[in-house]
Amino acid sequence: MPLKFTTSYPEDSLAVFRYYKNLSERAMAQIADEQLLTVLDGEMNSIAQIVKHMAGNMRSRWTDFLTTDGEKPDRDRDAEFADAPTTRQAAMALWEEGWQFVFSALEPLSEQDMQKTITIRGEAHSVMQAINRQIAHYSYHCGQIVLLAKHFKQSEWQCLSLPRGQSAGFNRRVQSGEASQR
Repeated sequence: MPLKFTTSYPEDSLAVFRYYKNLSERAMAQIADEQLLTVLDGEMNSIAQIVKHMAGNMRSRWTDFLTTDGEKPDRDRDAEFADAPTTRQAAMALWEEGWQFVFSALEPLSEQDMQKTITIRGEAHSVMQAINRQIAHYSYHCGQIVLLAKHFKQSEWQCLSLPRGQSAGFNRRVQSGEASQR
């Protein structure tokens, strides 16, 4: 499916968020349930802890996105890194709930909304800056999820993008409209 050309920032942002959600889900689907809870060392987070943190951030940032500060007073960020969900089902429920906040806030945005100012921790952001901040934050954590899953699967890992040595063929498929870069 070819990349949909758009000049709409809200529309493209939604596509980018959906891409990273899907990428992470495909990575998590490859690992065993117990690997969602595995911590490599005392300074690392498990995938389940990353999911819990992302869900907490998503609830805080996207609830009443245009009208309230993105750091909600009831958010306990430090607690997001403790007591990770203990089952795949619990982690994935948090994951889906978090992403629902993102999509529910972004889907109704118009180009006019891009002119608004919102706050995060009392600091003014344009809507575009706030969205960019979250795209960067979530892609960072999605990369962590992919890296951990790939570490756990090792030689059994199913590549999520371009397998080594297949770039030229993929480029030809993109140019002919058979594949997409996203």
